[in-house]
Amino acid sequence: MVNLVAAQRPLLHGLMKMAGIRPYTVEIEPGTVMSFWVPSETITKPKKKDEKPRIIGKPSKPTVVLVHGFAGEGIVTWQFQVGALTKKYAVYVPDLLFFGGSSTDKADRSPRFQAECLVRALRKLGVEKCIVVGFSYGGMVAFKMAEMYPEMVEGMVISGSIVAMSNSLRAASLQQLGFSSSSDLLMPTTVKGLKDLLSVAAHKKLWFPDRLHKDFLEVMFTNRKERGELLEGLVISNTDMVATPKFPQRIHLLWGQNDQIFKVELAQNMKEELGDGTTFESIEKAGHLVQLERPCVYNRCLKNFLSSFFVKNH
Repeated sequence: MVNLVAAQRPLLHGLMKMAGIRPYTVEIEPGTVMSFWVPSETITKPKKKDEKPRIIGKPSKPTVVLVHGFAGEGIVTWQFQVGALTKKYAVYVPDLLFFGGSSTDKADRSPRFQAECLVRALRKLGVEKCIVVGFSYGGMVAFKMAEMYPEMVEGMVISGSIVAMSNSLRAASLQQLGFSSSSDLLMPTTVKGLKDLLSVAAHKKLWFPDRLHKDFLEVMFTNRKERGELLEGLVISNTDMVATPKFPQRIHLLWGQNDQIFKVELAQNMKEELGDGTTFESIEKAGHLVQLERPCVYNRCLKNFLSSFFVKNH
């Protein structure tokens, strides 16, 4: 039987190409590859089916990197944002390691390693400076990128995420949501589990036939062993937690007002900790999946931040 989610992929890929981005795989080092969608003008268009595209140029517009969360790869997470941004910005959409076509034979599962690989890949693609937009798990990777590579990351937009996950924060969050572990919440194995995740992640009650849930589980939740290790690699013991880094970048926290996973109060506290260079904005009638639930409002807020950033800084 045809997997309905997989069957929609060519349509999504076609829409991304119409918006001006195309797929490209970067070998970071032997054994580690990262798949991207990159601006069409920066790579060749293969004439034959087996021919691989080549990089032919650096981005000519200000660069925005969209970093996905745990439940879906890059273009699934950002499908409603790409077309709104490509006219003014060079948009790069990576798949983090063990999502989409990205993988590594290294044992490191930390957000730091994801950030290192993403920056190395972006440099190979000719990106020198960028704004990073990070959602959920991708937000934690974005914070690491900004901390380690301030010369590349000029600013950030963060949605539904935190700087680092402590043992106590994870335990409190899971208890409040009624899940026994991060894997139970973020890597469902059953239709019921996926419905539970969606009911927590979305503000509106979403209805899909069970068949579609099954197909989504099959397509989106691959590499389960490695993703389980990524979840464990996120958590820092309370004794190892350090003070929030002082980020030189401008940071905009763009939140779903009804986010149940990382609540608005957490974002407001984080704004105070991050200091004067950080602004906060919430979108009503939206949960954790804010960019999918209220894409038009989210895009307007995102574009406002980007345009004001580039006017002030360039």
